[in-house]
Amino acid sequence: MVVGTRRVIAGVNGSVRSLAALRVGAAEARSAGAELLPVLAWTPAGGEIAYIRSPCPPLLRVWEQDARDCLHTALDEAFGGMPDGLVVHLVIVRGAPGPSLVWIAGRPEDLLVVGCGGWGRLGCTVRGSVSRYCLAHARCPVLAVPAPEMIRELRPWHRWRPEDFAAPRT
Repeated sequence: MVVGTRRVIAGVNGSVRSLAALRVGAAEARSAGAELLPVLAWTPAGGEIAYIRSPCPPLLRVWEQDARDCLHTALDEAFGGMPDGLVVHLVIVRGAPGPSLVWIAGRPEDLLVVGCGGWGRLGCTVRGSVSRYCLAHARCPVLAVPAPEMIRELRPWHRWRPEDFAAPRT
């Protein structure tokens, strides 16, 4: 990677919101002639402190492979594979998503693209909001992509039933 090259960093976790951010990030990279860096940040199950207390290298390799698979699956779902006409550098980092994205998008000419509106109030209180963290701490412009229309129409207070996902009978 050449120093001074414009980059668009897109946060990916496999959710529909992150796929929307990935698509918008690719469009921004294409229009600016920039490189696209899809970034997936992950932590061991139970968190870093739990892993330090009882490390298990075989499990760590499994989690790393799961992260790679998740990133490749996201690219497949968003574009049907690697996007055409773009320089793409896949980034997988072990760490919390917000701080990891802000660290990678550390240059003023970078553009950080994240999905927003993922959790309710309780979820944001317990897990934190990656988009809010990035908006508050990034040293570059941040583009927070709203949830796709389909998700906004399905209210978060809707109680899901198994029949909501059943295929119609013919």
